Amino acid sequence: MTSRLQIKARKTGREIVAVTPAQAGWTHVGFRALRLRESETEALATGERELCLVVLGGRVDAVVDGVSYTALGERAGVFDDAAPAALYVPGGRTVTITARTDAELALCTAPAGAAAREVRRIDPATMRRSERGQGSNKRYICDVLPHDDPTAAHLLVVEVRTPAGHSSSYPPHKHDTETPPAETLLEETYFHRLNPAQGFAFQRIYTDDRSLDEACAVEDGDLVMVPRGYHPVVVPHGYESYYLNVMAGPNRLWVFRNDPAHEWMLKPPPVAG
Repeated sequence: MTSRLQIKARKTGREIVAVTPAQAGWTHVGFRALRLRESETEALATGERELCLVVLGGRVDAVVDGVSYTALGERAGVFDDAAPAALYVPGGRTVTITARTDAELALCTAPAGAAAREVRRIDPATMRRSERGQGSNKRYICDVLPHDDPTAAHLLVVEVRTPAGHSSSYPPHKHDTETPPAETLLEETYFHRLNPAQGFAFQRIYTDDRSLDEACAVEDGDLVMVPRGYHPVVVPHGYESYYLNVMAGPNRLWVFRNDPAHEWMLKPPPVAG
């Protein structure tokens, strides 16, 4: 039985998965993942929302209000050891995307905000890449649009690759209370990919009082919505995991709180006397 927080991927066709804020029952995050065949196009208007186009694989051209941004995309797919190409588009713009090759795209959206902003081609070479965690908790991060980048009004976008047999987004953490500097409120989606594609992983979403406590068996292309609570991921042996995180909230700041029951593992072991 599929969790109410999980949207199953369409295995064929143009749209892989999609959710609007209204469908999610929240305010900020919207998400679509698309497959485009070579020469196919996708046209949209951003309206009152800002957009971060992430080229998951393949190569595309984009035109924003008549200005061309050509040859976006430098990798075959999300499991390549490379940062993605991305394009930030503020509200009130028209966008046409044309696939130069077969391509997969993520369209990440949030409210545009009142301030005027500019279109920005985000160079993969400028994206911060890092390792997080140790041992079987190690995973690889690529900050596409982090909170310390002033480009966007609300959007935060990050990629995570997790090796087979490892945990991720772990120890469990949450960001569902607007109490800075201790914690901030951010809605979040996880767009999951698995390698090989027939694999699966597990994600749990739960709150301290367990008023929300759901486990998702996610397959390639599935989307998980995190409205609140802790949300760790575990990847079985033999399958590598990728997910694209999209976050947004009333303020563009990522401050999380670890589950106190599991925070002990971040402390250094005692020194023998």
